[in-house]
Amino acid sequence: MAYFSTFRFIFGLFLIALLSNNHALAAAGDDELLQARAAYDKKNAIALSEYVQRLQNQNYILAPYADYWLMLLNLEDADNQTVRDFLNTYSEYPFADRLRGEYLKKLAKQQDWESFSNEFPNYQSEDAAVACYAAESSAINGDVSLLESAKTLWMQAKEQPSTCSGLYDRMQAANVLTEDDIWERFRLALGGDRVSLAKAIAKRSKTFEAIQYKLIDSAYGSPQLVLNKKMISFKTRFGREVNLFALNRIAKIDSQQALTAFRKVEDLFKPEDRSYFYGRLALQAAQRQEPEALKWFQKADNTELNKEQFAWFARAALRQKNWQALLAVVGKMEPAQAEEGAWRYWKARALKAAGQNLEANGLFAKLSTERHFYGWLAQEELDGFITAAPVNYKVSDEQVADIVKTPAFQRVEALQRVDLRWEAKSEWALATKDFDDQQLLAAAEFASRKQWHDLAIITADKTAEMHDFALRYPTPYRDLIKPAANEQGVDEAWVYGITRQESRFMHYAKSGVGAAGLMQLMPATAKWAAPRAGISNYNSSMIHDLDTNIALGTYYLSHTLELMNGQEVMATAAYNAGPSRAKKWAADIPLEGAIYAETIPFSETRSYVQKVMANAHLYAQRLGLKSIPLKQRLGVIPSKSGAGAIANEINAMPEVPQPSE
Repeated sequence: MAYFSTFRFIFGLFLIALLSNNHALAAAGDDELLQARAAYDKKNAIALSEYVQRLQNQNYILAPYADYWLMLLNLEDADNQTVRDFLNTYSEYPFADRLRGEYLKKLAKQQDWESFSNEFPNYQSEDAAVACYAAESSAINGDVSLLESAKTLWMQAKEQPSTCSGLYDRMQAANVLTEDDIWERFRLALGGDRVSLAKAIAKRSKTFEAIQYKLIDSAYGSPQLVLNKKMISFKTRFGREVNLFALNRIAKIDSQQALTAFRKVEDLFKPEDRSYFYGRLALQAAQRQEPEALKWFQKADNTELNKEQFAWFARAALRQKNWQALLAVVGKMEPAQAEEGAWRYWKARALKAAGQNLEANGLFAKLSTERHFYGWLAQEELDGFITAAPVNYKVSDEQVADIVKTPAFQRVEALQRVDLRWEAKSEWALATKDFDDQQLLAAAEFASRKQWHDLAIITADKTAEMHDFALRYPTPYRDLIKPAANEQGVDEAWVYGITRQESRFMHYAKSGVGAAGLMQLMPATAKWAAPRAGISNYNSSMIHDLDTNIALGTYYLSHTLELMNGQEVMATAAYNAGPSRAKKWAADIPLEGAIYAETIPFSETRSYVQKVMANAHLYAQRLGLKSIPLKQRLGVIPSKSGAGAIANEINAMPEVPQPSE
């Protein structure tokens, strides 16, 4: 026995030495990889080529990435066989498909449609430019019927790559792209205020005249003047569309002013145009939470309403607690939209309000098995109705070990080590794409052990039947968060709910608008909060310090909660969109918290509030705190008159960038 113990000890030392040597090699390779990346950024192919050779000679695990960067620099000059060999060699890497996309664009520009057609079936990603080239390639190769399916590429309210122009030319020449199609997209573009796109679309019409550009600009800049003076004829399709655009511009600011302007010219529009106007007017009014929105939606022909309008039609009914109207609207939605969690939940609530409890409970029961905001709310509506409990599953060390030894996860670890986080996430996404629940949880456990909390949460969230809520709702930094929450008198579960949604507990996180750190504070907000939170000598670099960021974030939450009269839902909305907006979104009557959240105009803030409150609901259980029903946590939002906002306090706080709408 002593012999075997000694052997195990010596073998253990050998492994440690081996790992140490590997780490030293990896560290050296890491430095050269970053130098290779710098050479790529500077487009220095000669230096990059030298680094590729060195890394390959070391058998460095990330050498293929340097080779990929070199191929990108040399792609224009590389022959087809060289590129195909490269793609075959690195077919299991996520960058292979990105390179394939660039290669396909190169082939299309060279008009090498045969090579394009051979390679395109291997392409897995979505890129509008490649999709346009693919449709054009099919037409050139004789399959003109595929041009019809390419209409989805045309019918977009956003700019498409300029490389799609050739496809659109072919579609128009083949009469696949009709005048009606042109005007339909013209309307879509103007509906989104995309004036430059609308001009480009109008130029494709047989009736195009250069003066139309000026008329579009007039409708955009002076819509009331255009309508008052009838500057644009209503007799043409162009004229009616631009006059509708002018009305929509007014409706974005003032519903009644738009309605007054419309009534003066109503008889000059066709019935379908009037329906379109009411649908747009109702959408703008609903997003401003005006009570008239519901009746204006009802004036529109349902066939003229899109998915966004149906959603706001339902929210307009919900805001008024008009359950009968809500049922009718959900019934008119396309099946895919009606099956969304939100509309199944609110339909069930409407059925329950109508006394149709059996049908309502059937919807609640199915929804209650789903792990999201509406699923948790549905559970609470069942009143003792028995549903199957989720399967809580803990993976074994062996399952985690099986994950760790795969090349993709070894590359993820190396990429994380050198802070190539975007590449690491791409590797992770590809590696876990087809995982079952057990594999997902094993991967999430591996990420958790590495303190890659963002990857652990994202991966654990994907399980369908087996769940590990410790991985979905981790509790890192509790030694900092708990005392900070207690000091500021805010619910620790709520702080965790905010932090999970803001940064997934990755302290280096930085948003596109500049929010930084664990609790994603805007620099101006952090500077404003620092002296009030008792942090002296604050400077901007401190925003990434864990303890400082948490202290400032919890103070800001506490202050905002006070301004919102203790309403966590409103304070959560304020944290994302600013206190003045959160106050503005209250109704003239007390409003159920779930309805307040559902009718927030900004899609980003609406989703944010729902997720944060669901997070807090789960964290209360995870942290061993007093657990209350989610519906109770959401509470009742007082009316605007009873909200008691301290206007001067709100106005003194830093401006929050407007979230996505």
